[in-house]
Amino acid sequence: MLDLRRRQFITLLGGAAAVWPLAARAQRPAKVPIVGYLGSSTASAQSQWVAAFVQRLHDLGWIEGRTIAIEYRWAEGRTERFQEIAGEFARLKVDVIVTSGTAPALAAKQAALNIPIVFAVASDPVGNNLVSSLAHPGGNVTGLSIQQTDLAAKKLEVLREAVPDVRRLAILANVGSPASVLEKNEVEAAARKLGLSVVPVDIRRAEEIVPAFMMLTDRAEALYVCGDALVTNNRIRIITLALGARVATMYPSREHVDVGGLMSYGPNFPDLHRRAGDYVDKILRGAKPADIPVEQPTKFDFVINLTTAKVLGLEIPSTLLARADEVLE
Repeated sequence: MLDLRRRQFITLLGGAAAVWPLAARAQRPAKVPIVGYLGSSTASAQSQWVAAFVQRLHDLGWIEGRTIAIEYRWAEGRTERFQEIAGEFARLKVDVIVTSGTAPALAAKQAALNIPIVFAVASDPVGNNLVSSLAHPGGNVTGLSIQQTDLAAKKLEVLREAVPDVRRLAILANVGSPASVLEKNEVEAAARKLGLSVVPVDIRRAEEIVPAFMMLTDRAEALYVCGDALVTNNRIRIITLALGARVATMYPSREHVDVGGLMSYGPNFPDLHRRAGDYVDKILRGAKPADIPVEQPTKFDFVINLTTAKVLGLEIPSTLLARADEVLE
């Protein structure tokens, strides 16, 4: 009797041992998709942009840490980091790479040929060879264009309206960035049509910003800043130097005006990142980047910092103030 019970126990134990691994595998969660976020600047500088992106994913049913994982990497405005981070994402075999900026998107395209790439922000994606066309991107890249070159003339008009007596315009641009060079060329062409002389303020690294401003002293009445990661990461330094040089300045986005810049006119970057969440959702559900058209901005911000205007001794016309989306005092 005892031997019979022992044999029954061993049989049950063996059966349980055979079934348990199958049950454990059945209960194990499915692979969570991984998004690699390549931030061109820093976590603090892009915090509002990332928050909008993550919130949109949440709205679409993707919960960070539960149904989706996001690997964040920050280039801190150093262009050499774009290729390094893109290569890391390629080795990790993330499911989607999201970039913020033209240069990071180009780096990702070069490093990750088989991974879908969504650019939340990019300037002239066709001209910069990110996509074949806006309607039919082709390849593995799609996203949202910021129309920076298209807006150059409009931004210059606004700056000239704020400073009617401007004769010499300085243009600050990271000439190591293809997107900044394109924008700079557009601004120069628009300035010459208005009869303005152009003072180039070319930089490639953060260390060149202070010397560039030292050469700018008394050479221009206004300054146009071309947007890029290097500029965003060093916006406090640039704003401080522009105030010291006492030049009226047009910045690429409201994030510069929030911390003391005079004015900005351009796309709403949090909204672009929110919409990038829709692209990621479509791709994770099976859509091909090649088939998802590149979209244009739908929200623009014109922001004026009246406190900064007073520091510069600048009287902003009431007509311009009335057109601003927001006036900071």
